[in-house]
Amino acid sequence: MSKSNKEGFHTVKTDFEELDEKIQNHRKKIFWRVVRIAAVAVAAVALLELWLALRSYSSYEIRSSAERTDSEAAKFEEFLGNILKYSNDGAIYMDSRNELIWNQSFEMTTPLLDICGNYLAIYDKGGTEIYIMTREGLEEKIETTFPIQTVCIAEQGTVAVLMKEEDISYVKLFDKRGKELANGKFYGNQGGFPIDIAFAHNAQKLAVDMVDVNDGNIKSTITFYNFGSVGQNEINNNVGTYSYSDMLIPEISYVSNDRMVAFGDHEVIVFEGEQKPSVKKEIFLEEEIDSIFYNNKYLGFVQNRHSEDGSRHIMVCDMKGNTIMENDTMMVYDSVEFLSNNEICIRNDHECELYTVHSIKKFSYIFDERLYQIIPQGTSADYVFILDGKTEEVRLR
Repeated sequence: MSKSNKEGFHTVKTDFEELDEKIQNHRKKIFWRVVRIAAVAVAAVALLELWLALRSYSSYEIRSSAERTDSEAAKFEEFLGNILKYSNDGAIYMDSRNELIWNQSFEMTTPLLDICGNYLAIYDKGGTEIYIMTREGLEEKIETTFPIQTVCIAEQGTVAVLMKEEDISYVKLFDKRGKELANGKFYGNQGGFPIDIAFAHNAQKLAVDMVDVNDGNIKSTITFYNFGSVGQNEINNNVGTYSYSDMLIPEISYVSNDRMVAFGDHEVIVFEGEQKPSVKKEIFLEEEIDSIFYNNKYLGFVQNRHSEDGSRHIMVCDMKGNTIMENDTMMVYDSVEFLSNNEICIRNDHECELYTVHSIKKFSYIFDERLYQIIPQGTSADYVFILDGKTEEVRLR
């Protein structure tokens, strides 16, 4: 009787240390391969961004165009990426294709705006009406008792209002429903009169800018008020007062919750502080200044050096006073401002120049139609041009 052949299991002797070493070496090769690919990708992106940052354009292509009907008094502003058109008889909010989002009618002699976060205040300088608006439309209409000088809105819709009647000035705070939250009264014969106010984005701090003219001498005084728990422990919520002799400070502004900037006739003062603001930096202006523009990161100045060619010098510095951008322009301009992408836009009715914070003149163009506004879009070369009678989505080239 023959035996059947059977195959069984064979024991294989394995060197586990050698196998583990091979696995580790394989993993290292994969890791370093991924690192090299990622480094190349990062370098490529960085080079692309650098190329775009240093590139200049002299023309553009129109991606889409939509016609509008405007009045002579129409003005335009960007609000949450869309277009706000306003005039004496109302405001229209629309997208870049002129599709209506909302329409708010009113009658104002001098309509002005203030924007913070998702809220917009439209008010009548010298009048008594304030409209608090959002992306959805009207939040509240506020009627004031006295003529309005200026309005500041916070990111949750609270407004601070400076009003004046004869020799008495009033500062009042209202929530977005029109409820009065706080008020103050200032008499012109008792230490000067307020000419501006600044309101922190979180509505917790207010600064009042006072000017006192006595025997031909000018003194500016800035007083800070805190409406939080810290301010409640101080007399009249006053958490700091700073006075400057022989200097006029016509404008102050909170550029963030904890930073306020005061623009004097020969210096800019940066205040910082979460609860009690103090002087962080003084930037002295040695050149004659034609215009000042700013945002939450940078301070910009257009200096008139009375050069033979008639050029003006554009300079931008950070909040520490460090110069980060300089360039010259020959344009006789009407407006200079930071766009939402931190580019500097200098323009008049038909000319426009765009500068980056890298001191590059990015775009220069003379339009046939009147130019109202430029709004940056998703990429560094995409913009919306608001021209007379039409809105164009364009790409620079």
